[in-house]
Amino acid sequence: MRISNELFAGNFLAQTSQLQSLQIHLQNEVTTGLKVNLPEDDPATMNQVLNLQTQAGANAQYQSNITQLQGTAATAASAMTSLQTLTEQAGAIATQANGITSSSQLATYATQVGHLLQEALQAANTQDAQGHYIFGGTITNQPPFAATTDASGNVIAVTYQGNAAQSQSQIGPGQTVSAQVPGTNTTGAGPAGLLADSRSGADLFRDLISLQQNLTSGNTAAIASTDSPNLTKDEDNIISGIAGNGVMQSTLETAGAAATQLGTNITTQTSNLTSADLATTLTKLDQTQTAYQAALQSSLMIMNLSILNYINITPP
Repeated sequence: MRISNELFAGNFLAQTSQLQSLQIHLQNEVTTGLKVNLPEDDPATMNQVLNLQTQAGANAQYQSNITQLQGTAATAASAMTSLQTLTEQAGAIATQANGITSSSQLATYATQVGHLLQEALQAANTQDAQGHYIFGGTITNQPPFAATTDASGNVIAVTYQGNAAQSQSQIGPGQTVSAQVPGTNTTGAGPAGLLADSRSGADLFRDLISLQQNLTSGNTAAIASTDSPNLTKDEDNIISGIAGNGVMQSTLETAGAAATQLGTNITTQTSNLTSADLATTLTKLDQTQTAYQAALQSSLMIMNLSILNYINITPP
């Protein structure tokens, strides 16, 4: 059966077009190192890759949150340690003042407590690296504690300007935490207030002010009966806050390691799905180029034979 020129030409163009497309695809694999560059290259694989990219984006956000929270938690830990130290110092002064009748000695102690009050205010108004106040609950744009002083510059009252709430940040699938610590909580519920909490009876600024005033007035009986026990409650409350911060940092460390491992796994899976086997690809490319050249040569031969069919050879 004779094949018409039209049919041959159509088959030839289809074959060479297919081989050209395959060459281009394989050349792209060699150039990019990827076997999937476009959705049409492998729709099923591309769908898996897109899902992995979504996971990678979420995981990157987890890692960012963890890093920021770790910074805030570390800053809070330093401030809490300072508060514990100065509370211990105030407690020691309260103990030493027991039985002292020297007004000058008591005045010296009162001055020292005044300095501790200023240090406590500074620590209580600590900011993290982003400039957020960390002991004001969810109110982070203003100092959580504001002092009122008398004509002599002594602190006579401290007002809390924050709240007892906490904002949560996601650090993993279904896992949220908060590095914010309310400085005061008098609601009787929710997170403990670091410097004042109605459930524990702690109120550091109240007790430091009371100690300073009783030292100034020489009321050592009140110091022994009230100030000293209250300062013990304050220290215990801060120690509890430090313990909670330690748990928080441990949680963040674990979550950070998990997020790092997940990121590695996603990268590996994506690479396995998309990376071309260079040796195999080069072999296929060579085979395709050979087939393409063979097709061109065969077509030329057939075309030459076809032309002879139209030539009338007249005997001499």
